[in-house]
Amino acid sequence: MLTSIRSFTYRNWLIALHDLLATAAAVLLSFYLRFDGENLLDRLPLLLKILPYFVVFSFFVCYLFQLTTTKWRFISIPDLLNILRAASVLTIALLVLDYIFLAPNMYGTFFLGKTTIVLYWFLEVFFLAGSRLAYRYFRYTRTRNKARRLDAAPTLLIGRAADAEVFLRAVESGAVQRLWPVGILSPAFSDRGQTIRGLPVLGGIDDLHNVIADFAHRNRPIERAVMMPSAFDAEAQPESVLMRARKLGLTVSRLPSLEESRDTPRLAPVAVEDLLLRPSVKIDYDRLEGLLKGKSIVVTGGGGSIGFEMCDRVTTFGAARLLVIENSEPALYAAMEKLLAKVSKTKVEGRIADIRDRDRVFDLIGAFKPDLVFHAAALKHVPILERDWGEGVKTNIFGSVNVADAARASGAEAMVMISTDKAIEPVSMLGLTKRFAELYCQALDRELTTSVGDKPAMRLISVRFGNVLASNGSVVPKFKAQIEAGGPVTVTHPDMVRYFMTIREACDLVITAATHALRSRHADASVFVLSMGQPVKIVELAERMIRLSGLQPGYDIEIVFTGVRPGERLHEILFAEHEPTTEIGIPGIMAACPNELPLATLRQGLTALETAIAAGCHDEVVAILKGAVPEFRIEPTAP
Repeated sequence: MLTSIRSFTYRNWLIALHDLLATAAAVLLSFYLRFDGENLLDRLPLLLKILPYFVVFSFFVCYLFQLTTTKWRFISIPDLLNILRAASVLTIALLVLDYIFLAPNMYGTFFLGKTTIVLYWFLEVFFLAGSRLAYRYFRYTRTRNKARRLDAAPTLLIGRAADAEVFLRAVESGAVQRLWPVGILSPAFSDRGQTIRGLPVLGGIDDLHNVIADFAHRNRPIERAVMMPSAFDAEAQPESVLMRARKLGLTVSRLPSLEESRDTPRLAPVAVEDLLLRPSVKIDYDRLEGLLKGKSIVVTGGGGSIGFEMCDRVTTFGAARLLVIENSEPALYAAMEKLLAKVSKTKVEGRIADIRDRDRVFDLIGAFKPDLVFHAAALKHVPILERDWGEGVKTNIFGSVNVADAARASGAEAMVMISTDKAIEPVSMLGLTKRFAELYCQALDRELTTSVGDKPAMRLISVRFGNVLASNGSVVPKFKAQIEAGGPVTVTHPDMVRYFMTIREACDLVITAATHALRSRHADASVFVLSMGQPVKIVELAERMIRLSGLQPGYDIEIVFTGVRPGERLHEILFAEHEPTTEIGIPGIMAACPNELPLATLRQGLTALETAIAAGCHDEVVAILKGAVPEFRIEPTAP
């Protein structure tokens, strides 16, 4: 405790001084109210002797309940509960002092008495809480008045009334500026007639047009709309809301929940991918924070879409240090710019490296000594790897082996490899190379978890999922660009079906899978599959995106079918017959039990692969990989 007190800032000491004065004032005022006219002056000298000791004691009580370290600007219900606890402890201390220490010396009479002590409790709570609440209200009103002076845009909030608290907190903190909330449209009938901090619920979602017209008639036209988290629930009809708001000329933004963002949320544009999927799996964010907070993390491929999102989540959940490894200089620069601009306590470092360079990977990871390694670096485009198969083997297999071995040598707790659903009964070089990398991680994990030692074994796990909306090279940004260019939108086949999830949901579930692997600490499973919901027909996805852009498919924008590309299949699968799956007790994640090979066998295969790649022997490479992955069903044709 003394060490922590020594680290007090000027602000902490100022708060402590306020609380000491509040305690002294509460004691004196309660004493005065009780004994005014009843020998007050005769009793006062003894009170003044006792008071300094009690005030010093109150300092430690307030510190114990974190009153001296909590920012008044964000005073909340838990802080008010701490004030009640502190006041109660101090009241009990007064009771003990009066009844045990003072009463015997006063010949059976009580010096303070029950009335004084009860009055003290109420006054102490009033002084400690009242000043804090008054300060918060002052800061809030000052922020809102500042927004008015800056000609803030009148803004309509869309979502449940309870979500308005998140938005108002963002306004109060300054994270949201130049917006002036004027009302709420809620999908919940129970919200009608309610107000949140004076902000009224003006109606339901269907009242959007009427509310906009009403404010326009009053010469207070609404310019912005903010869709809050509950506005994306299915019953809120988010697509309809977005299309109607845009037709009314409103600029539409979205606000993430405090739980999701883990810090003060900031507005973001409404992305098409926010509206395309089933409801996301509910994430246990406390579980993620428990894994990442204070840890040292390495993310390979941190400049890619999935890799960067992993970096963003790592910093959001309180990692102490983050090393971003990326082989593309522009991608690394862009990722570092975004990460360093983010308000975070994480110390972020970015380094250029190719995971194929074994010595470089060992040097970087070994010097950093991470607790966790998230391996997202990979070549992933199916048609490209069908043509440049050798590059896929070098990056997806040898690169993954380098990262896994370096993580082990550095003493990391776990290495998590981002895999793909295309590794299940693979029909492409992408799936084949990823499945071989999975096999290596499985074998190394099995060897480590079955070995005897005092230190908990390092875990190596692979997490499979399907297509990620808005990731680099995925259909969503491609369709967006084609729609903006006036079409046509190109789809490979009318029956092409894929599983989709958002980048954030995928990354959060990847981290969740890592928490399970580390908690179990035995090789019950080392390959996990994310639940992707119902598959989506690509042509239907294209049609939906065209309509969300305010256009009609087939009239404003044509859809053209270009044919299935090499290595693609019409229907992706998440589970295979030869891979039984088990529930692990976490929503959205299943454990797969694919075939395993001994580590020695895989290392022999790696040696043979290295020779075949150097000689450029495509058929020999495929034969080696097929020997390790017998479920590989279609051999790609050599270029």
